[in-house]
Amino acid sequence: MRPDQSNEILIVSSGDLRLSANQSCWAAQAEMEQKLTAAIEQLGRKVKRAHAYDPVKKHGFIDSQRMGMDIFRSIDPGQPLIVAESVWQYSHHVLAGLTTHRGPILTLANWSGQWPGLVGMLNLNGCLTKAQIPYSTMWSENFTDDFFIDGLREWLSTGKISYDQSHVKSFALNKIPLSDDRKGRDFARSLKERKVIMGVFDEGCMGMYNAIIPDELLHRTGFFKERLSQSALYAAMLQVTDQEAEGVLDWLLQKGMTFNWGTDEATQLTRRQTLEQCRMYIAALRIADEFSCDTIGIQYQQGLKDLTVASDLVEGLLNNEDRPPVYGLNGKELYAKKALPHFNEVDECAGLDALLTYQLWNELGMSGENTLHDIRWGEHYKGGEIDGFVWLFLISGAAPAAHFIDGYAGASSDRQPAMYFRLGGGSLKGISKPGFIVWSRVYIKHNELHCDLGVGEVVSLPAAETKRRWEGTTPEWPIMHAILKGVNRDQLMARHQANHIQVVYTSYEAGAHEACRIKVAAMDELGIKVHFCGDVNLGKKRNSN
Repeated sequence: MRPDQSNEILIVSSGDLRLSANQSCWAAQAEMEQKLTAAIEQLGRKVKRAHAYDPVKKHGFIDSQRMGMDIFRSIDPGQPLIVAESVWQYSHHVLAGLTTHRGPILTLANWSGQWPGLVGMLNLNGCLTKAQIPYSTMWSENFTDDFFIDGLREWLSTGKISYDQSHVKSFALNKIPLSDDRKGRDFARSLKERKVIMGVFDEGCMGMYNAIIPDELLHRTGFFKERLSQSALYAAMLQVTDQEAEGVLDWLLQKGMTFNWGTDEATQLTRRQTLEQCRMYIAALRIADEFSCDTIGIQYQQGLKDLTVASDLVEGLLNNEDRPPVYGLNGKELYAKKALPHFNEVDECAGLDALLTYQLWNELGMSGENTLHDIRWGEHYKGGEIDGFVWLFLISGAAPAAHFIDGYAGASSDRQPAMYFRLGGGSLKGISKPGFIVWSRVYIKHNELHCDLGVGEVVSLPAAETKRRWEGTTPEWPIMHAILKGVNRDQLMARHQANHIQVVYTSYEAGAHEACRIKVAAMDELGIKVHFCGDVNLGKKRNSN
């Protein structure tokens, strides 16, 4: 390290692989870095950007794995380093370099829903945790608030930041009612004895290293991968007849779903695009049936995005029990009256959770339709009976109509944003209905599977507030307004190990706590280390006799 480097903080920024996304988001990144630089300099340190703005590409992001590797070769591995994100980023662009960096690492995002910078940072955090790379993390709306400045000062002084994790309770150190424990363990033993096939349509979406469960860890839970190809999915789409695709669309129209069609293929959703999605829906079910899959995940990004329309409408339909019927070539209805749990972006941690939750909830007599969401943003809301921090959960696909106010009649399909989805295709969009939920996240730490679980409530916000939040994020996508019981903003952000969070409804509030306890016992039986987060009622302690 040069003498003048001892006071110098390096900044790198990982970006998207897609040029259009990097160009669209660069202005927000540049603004964030200016505020961050000012904050660091106020504390007496110098700032250096480790890679320059590219006038040809018109952005300054690291946009490939090789570029990231080459940049890190010129970085002193002992220097303090900040990975600053205001956009969605591909973690593998910087992961290789971070594996050999010895200096303090800070991941950082601006507290904004405009672009998914918070989502990108959380994904990177999960990747670093899985890779066993030490890091600290921080977030701020304006980079002048006391929470951020205090955390930054601590990191600059010590190379790490301490966080309030008082909301976390290890299941191993707590007891639940014996009846709940038995229900969860009996279910898990049956699931593990039968074994589960997880259909993976091309592994490793958008650099999500954290979303890949190594086979040796997965097999211990009774889950096994069937590795499938998206090229096979596209080939199967070509075998679907026009009549079959029209039948799916007619079913959705009869249910009252709205399709916001236009005529410009480049910027609008068209009827042709929707019919192509109907073909993908049929093809996915046929391939899943062929390989006896219990759950599937379609990558789409990258690969299919250059070949066909978005998979998001398909994913939401698959996660709903009430969905258009699909028949095999032999005339048999496939997965009749059942959901085929789909894990968005082939997030295998979400896939394990989705299948377990769907089947466990059904066994408990509840609707098991569930989905992952991005933890996109959140803000305190006060009005009516609500006075608390309301998260905005948002996802491009996978949310089932059963989660929406008025179901399919309250759902619409809008064209996916062109900067991410060049060939179009629509979403399954709706506003999540009020009710109580169990939330969770499976992740990998110290080469072991872990899961955090808690209880929450989906609330109904005024139409104007929902519109404001939608327009400040991605209005084409389904939305959930959620309050997590006993977990504040900074506790969740410091702890959560993924961009995704899994949610499932329960019939009533007490049922959410009971189901959470039973699910924890089931996961523990599968060998997953489980942690209660927030205000989860552990019930009457089980009898020790």
